[in-house]
Amino acid sequence: VMSILLHGDAAFAGQGIVYETFHLSDLPSYTTHGTVHVVVNNQIGFTTDPRMARSSPYPTDVARVVNAPIFHVNADDPEAVVYVCNVAAEWRSTFHKDVVVDLVCYRRNGHNEMDEPMFTQPLMYKQIRKQKPVLQKYAELLISQGVVNQPEYEEEIAKYDKICEEAHARSKDEKILHIKHWLDSPWPGFFTLDGQPRSMTCPSTSLNEEDLTHIGQVASSVPVEDFTIHGGLSRILKTRGEMVKNRTVDWALAEYMAFGSLLKEGIHIRLSGQDVERGTF
Repeated sequence: VMSILLHGDAAFAGQGIVYETFHLSDLPSYTTHGTVHVVVNNQIGFTTDPRMARSSPYPTDVARVVNAPIFHVNADDPEAVVYVCNVAAEWRSTFHKDVVVDLVCYRRNGHNEMDEPMFTQPLMYKQIRKQKPVLQKYAELLISQGVVNQPEYEEEIAKYDKICEEAHARSKDEKILHIKHWLDSPWPGFFTLDGQPRSMTCPSTSLNEEDLTHIGQVASSVPVEDFTIHGGLSRILKTRGEMVKNRTVDWALAEYMAFGSLLKEGIHIRLSGQDVERGTF
């Protein structure tokens, strides 16, 4: 499994979670073994000029905190983009570290239907209006190289348009949306045919007293002989041992028994969160 994150340029530079995610990238027990970050860099955050949005030349400079390689590529050149993405995937699979692909491109239309970018970015959008679209540019290149001819190109365009038109026409016949249509394969049987969840019953997870006592005794003892334990901890363990004898439990012991029962069945447990190692809470 390879994680790929898709970012916008303004979000990449401006959202704290991007920085946090980079710093999680190589932590023991948390590592993703490298994420490929793809930044769709249209050089404008909604209406904000980059100079007003960040202090660094590139939005991807935040990736330097983990020394991730950053590839800036001209998105008007599809073959260069594919080449760079192959290098990024290879880097990730070889070194298991994060890598960033910065697609330097532009947005031809506004942020949404209501947005007219000429209001805030007139100079930039005058340039964009003059730009040939990527598809046209690439088609002209391939035709000039003799890879395809004009009729073949037009046929492909027509074929794709037909797929879109047919899907659009079919969408008008859909009167109801089923949740299950949007779910991936690991969920067979989770929803009924009409899209409603099945009853949320689950098998009994109770334990017999013998198992609970055993887990409780393990939880209140030190597994190593001749081990000097902190006085405060030994008091806690002693109290816990007495609770097991008296057949009473507090929240902490109940939690311990739940974890212990899973471990006893060979199920791996990873504790995470605030101060779990010290057990402060």
